[in-house]
Amino acid sequence: MAEPRVPGSRETSFALPCGESIDVRDLDMGMREFECSCGDRHAIVTDVHPPGRFLPESLVGVLREAIDTENGDRLDTMHLMGMVAEEFPEEIAAKDVSENGSVGYALVWIAEFDSYRLHEVVVELVIELMEHAVSHAEDDEAISAFEAQMLEFDVSEFVEQYRHERDFQGPADQAM
Repeated sequence: MAEPRVPGSRETSFALPCGESIDVRDLDMGMREFECSCGDRHAIVTDVHPPGRFLPESLVGVLREAIDTENGDRLDTMHLMGMVAEEFPEEIAAKDVSENGSVGYALVWIAEFDSYRLHEVVVELVIELMEHAVSHAEDDEAISAFEAQMLEFDVSEFVEQYRHERDFQGPADQAM
């Protein structure tokens, strides 16, 4: 017999990439990672986390102007996590909880790796996206300048500095 469609009545169990399971009601929008019973820390991202969690707002603005998404929406965390899930399908678990009115978000992703490593992965993938875009430019000087800058760019150093300087409780980190 079919289950009646009552808000909050959907399945709340979430299978993680490590093989453990959690209840999505134990996750809240403020969490960035959690200590799993498997012994590892797993990064958590919800659809209400803004892209500014990973990238400076100025860069997010440029990316939103330059990137046309398939669905016509502006670039957001869902697109960034889609890139991560495409690159690391076995290390990312995603769950649609849009019909569960008790959690406050519609989509949640949990990574096999911790929030620091997830941050590095997002930055690395955005750089790859930018490199691909620049490679199509018809300006050899711009291509050379970008390539030179990328040779000097250290993803880990950027992530460490961004996380240190960033106020994760500020207006750029509020739910969208």
